[in-house]
Amino acid sequence: MASIEEVAGIFPAMVTRFIPAKAEGVNAVIQFNLSGDNGGLYWLKIGDGKCESGEGAAESPKMTLKAAADDWYAVSTGKMNAMQAFMSGKLKIEGDMSIAMKLQTMFANG
Repeated sequence: MASIEEVAGIFPAMVTRFIPAKAEGVNAVIQFNLSGDNGGLYWLKIGDGKCESGEGAAESPKMTLKAAADDWYAVSTGKMNAMQAFMSGKLKIEGDMSIAMKLQTMFANG
């Protein structure tokens, strides 16, 4: 099981791995609702070639990703395939599905 610090560390790491050219035309707030003892609420704000991260509830997210914190940790560290996790119901997406599809390509592998 990933620690709460490891899970929380995913989001600042995503900011450093952000590829602005792959996010062209994206202007969105993405909410991450992670369950479990090591879970929590996190967000990414993507727009104008920039990416920011934070904790807590985001205002008016265009997309919400819901998952167990351990499953999201596995996806974000390359131990689990995002599409397989989605197809098996481990990742749930609410809102703009096109953002979810781009999410995989907007960040370099960490």
